[in-house]
Amino acid sequence: MEGLEAVELPLSVCKSIIDFRIDANTYKKEYLNTEWILSNKKTNTIEAISNSIQNFGAYSLCNLINFHEEGIPFLMTKNVRNNFIDWKIEKFVDLEGHKLLWKSHCKKGQVLVTMAGEYLGRAAVFNRDQEASSNQAIAKISLKSGQSPYTLSTFLNSKFGQHQIQRFKTITGQPNINMSLIGQLVVPNFSHDFCKNIEAIMLKADAINKEATSKYCFAETMLLETLDLIKLKPSTKSFNIKSFKDSFGITGRLDAEYYQPKYEQLMKKIAASKHGKLGKLVDIKKSIEPGSDVYAEDEEGLPFLRVADYSKQGVTTPQVRLNKYFVLENLDKIADLKPKRDTILFSKDGSVGEAYLLREDADFITSGAILHLTVKDKTNLLPDYLTLALNSIVVKQQAERDAGGSIILHWRKEEIENVLVPIIDKAIQQEIAIQVQDSFKLKAEAERLLAVAKRAVEIAIEVDEENAINYMWEQNGV
Repeated sequence: MEGLEAVELPLSVCKSIIDFRIDANTYKKEYLNTEWILSNKKTNTIEAISNSIQNFGAYSLCNLINFHEEGIPFLMTKNVRNNFIDWKIEKFVDLEGHKLLWKSHCKKGQVLVTMAGEYLGRAAVFNRDQEASSNQAIAKISLKSGQSPYTLSTFLNSKFGQHQIQRFKTITGQPNINMSLIGQLVVPNFSHDFCKNIEAIMLKADAINKEATSKYCFAETMLLETLDLIKLKPSTKSFNIKSFKDSFGITGRLDAEYYQPKYEQLMKKIAASKHGKLGKLVDIKKSIEPGSDVYAEDEEGLPFLRVADYSKQGVTTPQVRLNKYFVLENLDKIADLKPKRDTILFSKDGSVGEAYLLREDADFITSGAILHLTVKDKTNLLPDYLTLALNSIVVKQQAERDAGGSIILHWRKEEIENVLVPIIDKAIQQEIAIQVQDSFKLKAEAERLLAVAKRAVEIAIEVDEENAINYMWEQNGV
């Protein structure tokens, strides 16, 4: 098999795979190298170091579960990031639903691993005291006494963990990996001292991340207070009475959901203060959708950012790359398609209305589901302020209103251009911008520490634990 000639493996290494897998993905050189390296270490399976691995979820009980806008958090795969949990929760369950989903409860100290879809293979420690439920695409690993959840999570996010997960995932239809295979993933027997160092750096990163979140929340509160929305209680009425002239005659919409009183209530608030239409405030540029046939089959190629690869908190490493042939044929277009510094990435499909401000030129192109927004007049409208406003309830409810009523959300460019954006006093914009910038600086430091922990795990495997611990100290991680 091409590319594997440098890997010498005993028959036993391949035999256990050949017995049940014949797809080429199983035999990638980097995956076989990982198995060879780990086969020369003292290891245990996840099953051997765990009390239980569960993934019971809500799909089979969906008719009995009511989701709410507040209550007990319901984690989805998108909430599990690489070594941290994104607490931007979109779904909540009430106490009754939470009790019904008793096997899906997340408990402090569990390692959560995503098992399906575009977020497959992410791992993080559930380290909060609050209760939460999760869907069935998240495995919850409860470790035996003496085992380190932070070290396991970091290992699973490292190349040695990812190579195993990506190797044994099914690649027909929606990618997934079942619990029995998760249980068979092998983990080195790290020393107690090494695990303590990993835990220290992870806890430090978590504390910094909480501070970053606090600053961002403070900036959001400043915006809502300025707009007198902080105490606004959205109407719970599910109907509205409109004439044909005052509804379809103006909007061209006949779906009743569009006219819910809570949307009308918000729009009156925004319209009562200084505001502008988004299409007048920014230049909007579309990207492209090249198609899956030009996706690269290896880790080389041009990174291709999709909606799943970013959030208001930042950009993660794109899971898809475009092959070299596509890049060579489109060199003139690609240079123009790469978003530049101060571009706001804004999603119009799927998770609509997700905004993130780039703070440096990007070395990737984005999918057609992501618009590129550039502020026309930065003297009156700060990009940091606009990005926060786009992510706030002020615009989120407009997105919900416009794009609702379909299974796969789609927000039309014409609707996005008509989004109302509040334009507040420049001095307050600057205060908000400072809080946002401080938040992202702290977040960058937390991400750096998480990367240090992951690299330390790799050094411990490739060299030894002493070098790995020295590396953590040199990086000021502990």
